[in-house]
Amino acid sequence: MVEELVIAVIAAVCACGLYAMAAARVVRQYERGVVFRLGRLQEGIRGPGFTTILPFVDKLHKVNLQIVTMPVPAQDGITRDNVTVRVDAVIYFKVVDAAEALVRVEDYRFAVSQMAQTSLRSIIGKSDLDDLLSNREKLNQGLELMIDSPAIGWGVQIDRVEIKDVSLPETMKRSMARQAEADRERRARVINADAELQASKKLAEAAKEMSGQPAALQLRLLQTVVAVAAEKNSTLVLPFPVELLRFLERATPAEAVQAVQAVSGAVQAAPSPPADQSPAAAATDGADAADAVEPGAPDLAVPGLTTRPKVSSVPTTSSPMPAPPLEEEPQKRQDAQPV
Repeated sequence: MVEELVIAVIAAVCACGLYAMAAARVVRQYERGVVFRLGRLQEGIRGPGFTTILPFVDKLHKVNLQIVTMPVPAQDGITRDNVTVRVDAVIYFKVVDAAEALVRVEDYRFAVSQMAQTSLRSIIGKSDLDDLLSNREKLNQGLELMIDSPAIGWGVQIDRVEIKDVSLPETMKRSMARQAEADRERRARVINADAELQASKKLAEAAKEMSGQPAALQLRLLQTVVAVAAEKNSTLVLPFPVELLRFLERATPAEAVQAVQAVSGAVQAAPSPPADQSPAAAATDGADAADAVEPGAPDLAVPGLTTRPKVSSVPTTSSPMPAPPLEEEPQKRQDAQPV
């Protein structure tokens, strides 16, 4: 009798142990337990820690409340300005109601993934290419709103949505590169023109200051010569006075004729050649004397004359000859050369 009682007690203890093992459950901190008793949802959500259920009657489902990071597959679409693009994104969401996530939708992860893909396609069709490239923050907010609206009924909260990459065709990339290059060249030209304008204003102010002090202009000229000579070259550049050019431009034909007559008078005042000298030699010497009267004198740029005016030979007392026209002088000088 005692042995049977001991066996019964041992059997009861073993049955209680097995029942406790079958009924005991542990819920982690980031999880919540949802109990279904004979297929019916029980009130109350089991919190983290140790909990028990009725074996073979209750069924405990653990739902993860951590934020889930889910990549959205790349979607091909056409933007509002008819550009083919390929966009991929990433979505962050979490379960806020464990019972609704199990009862309202079969698989909330798959449902959120499909909703994200369709919303991403819709956003691509409603946006321009420039918005996809530069205004992503606004598109992310619109995409989050589109996904979060149906997800609230599933017990899921969308934390944030981010567009990761926008892939463009190679032809579009080259076109954008040319556009950016042209824009940068335009800005460079504008900046260069602005710099030229400012430099011209400064030069005008400097010229105005130097016009009142001629010595300053001469010092600047000497500085320029020194700067050119410092390069160790064999050519020395000397600037031509601009005032002389302006004088020649303002000179009238009458003034040029007066200058020629003054040169002719200077040649006629020269001593006559000896009596035994031939007329040809006298003509040659007269031409040489005309050339030697004005050593170093600048050529007169007279309008209508293309060559330097030459003075005819001085006539002797024995054979007076009138002065020939200026146009026939080169031919006469050629005939007067000794053979």
